[in-house]
Parts: sequence; C-alpha cells; structure tokens
Amino acid sequence: MKVKSLLAGFAAAVAFAGPAAAADAICYNCPPEWADWGTMLKAIKADLKLDVPHDNKNSGQTLSTLIADKANPVADIAYFGVTFGIKAGEAGVIAPYIPKYFNEIPDGLKAPDGSWFTIHYGTIGFFVNVDALRGVPVPKSWKDLLKPEYAGLVGYLDPTSAAVGYAAATAANLALGGTTSDWGPGIKYFKDLKKNRPIVPLQTSYARVLSGEIPIMFDYDFNTLRAKYKDKCNCVFVIPQEGTIVLPYVMSLVKGGPHPENAKKVLDYLMSDKGQAIWANAYLRPIRASAMPPDVAARFPPAEEYKRAKVIDYAKMEAGQNAFRDLYQKEVR
Repeated sequence: MKVKSLLAGFAAAVAFAGPAAAADAICYNCPPEWADWGTMLKAIKADLKLDVPHDNKNSGQTLSTLIADKANPVADIAYFGVTFGIKAGEAGVIAPYIPKYFNEIPDGLKAPDGSWFTIHYGTIGFFVNVDALRGVPVPKSWKDLLKPEYAGLVGYLDPTSAAVGYAAATAANLALGGTTSDWGPGIKYFKDLKKNRPIVPLQTSYARVLSGEIPIMFDYDFNTLRAKYKDKCNCVFVIPQEGTIVLPYVMSLVKGGPHPENAKKVLDYLMSDKGQAIWANAYLRPIRASAMPPDVAARFPPAEEYKRAKVIDYAKMEAGQNAFRDLYQKEVR
C-alpha cells in the first residue's frame, strides 16, 4: 500500500502539563489508562531508567499541539492512530527514525523513512458492560443500536478529533455501504443514532464503561479484554455483524524534540521482545506477531468472528478524514 501525504489542519493546541526539564523523554498521548501505557511506562523506568511523563491528549489534540509547538517542541515522542501519524508527517512535525525490528513491520504500516511506524493494532467493535444494560440484549450489529431500547446506553469518542472515534465512524460507514470518499451511509447512521442520545466524550472513557456510566462504547477489543480479564468486568466484545475494521497505532520521533537520544531508546524498547510482550499481555495485537503468546490469543473472540474485521487502505482513510469531519460537524454535531 502506498502511503499518501495530505495537508493537515487542526485547531488550537492543548498545552502539555508538566515541566520538560523534569523529564528524560516526554511522550504526547500515552495515558496510563489507555492500551496499558501505565505498565509500559513503568517498564521503561525499570529497564531504561528513564522517566517518560504522559498526558491525556487524544490523537488530534496531540497533532494540534505538535503543530503549535513546531518552533520549540516540548515532546520527544508521540503516539497516534495511523491516520494522524500520516498527517503528522505531512505537517513536518515528526522526524525519521528506523527503530529495531523495523523490517518486521509490513509495508503500508510504516513510513518508509521511519517517521511513523506501527507498534500494535486493535479491532473496532462494541465494548459492552453487560451488567449495565439493565436487561437490554447485548447488541449484535450497528443497526441494533438505533433501536429505542438502546437510548442513553451508547457512547463513542468524538470522531472529529479522537483516532478511535474516527476509526469507529469509518468502520460503521464502510459496513453500511459507504467508502472513504462517500460518507453518506455513515453520516446518516450518526444522525439516526443521535435520536438515542449517545454520550460523546473527547477522550478515553475506559473508566466510564467499567462504572456502567456508558454501557456500550465504540472501542477496541483490547480495552474490552483488559476490562474482562484484568478488571473483572462482566464485559463482552462484539464484532458487528455488518463488519468492522482493524486500526494500527503508530509512534513517531518528534522533530527537534529536547531529548532525541532518550526518545530513540524508548522507541527501540517499544519494538523489543519485552516491549511487544507488554502490548500482547494488554490484549493488543503486537505488530511483531511472534510476540503474541498463545494463551493470550485464546482469550480473544473466535477467529471466525475476526473475519468480519478488515485491513483497509489507511492512506485513503486519512484522505477522507477532513471531508468526514466537515460533514459530521455540519450535519451531526
């Protein structure tokens, strides 16, 4: 797959909280409650003796801040959903770096110069807290959620900013007959879903699903499995009957960041055997497939169900992002 670069444009920055001088390497968008970055950051501290302060930005906010900080960068590394990594490359805010095991990353899941590269990926579906459904059946499809009985039970992250939000919108649109250049089915779906009063946070809402505040969240398999096996939630992951997509998450070295050598050590660690195993134990699919333990793989939904989850052309997904954002803001928000 050939990666296309397109012009990025985002609104005002969200300032990073915390002094750069106190850090060994600063990461934008590595919140401990998401994708088990908490375990990863502790492992980096233990094994590399590096402090890596985190924040709670989403992918869009991370890109906005990098653009605003371009003349005097604060961050050293950044974590994005793949489409935002592509945009960051076009915006000129990330730098080439070839980490260890770069050759094991499939083409199309990395920039050829290493300015962004996949570290793990997940599948979009429904993260369902069964106990919070109050007797309503576990949904099986995108269209199920339009039924009146699901009013007030559904949430999704803002698709104009958060990578998982845009991924869910893309998944729904493609599953319902749209394309990355035709957002009609997806926009109609979100307009119809609005009648059921969905909850639309800007940032990670894992805790709100655990508490039952948001019983059904458009989210990844890895968050659901973490909730089920680590936080003992009566949760299930649903791969919608109409289909869904797989979405990679990528890392980048920030151009002109204050601690480049430490940053490179961190990026190498994320791709190492130990680093990839941390992702696997958090139920993310590591980009190095050899790092997935068989006992962890057995906890995922059946392979037959994953046949409904498609790898797509992420450059085309990125190319359609601004058009979707404009339509969503005009017709849904």
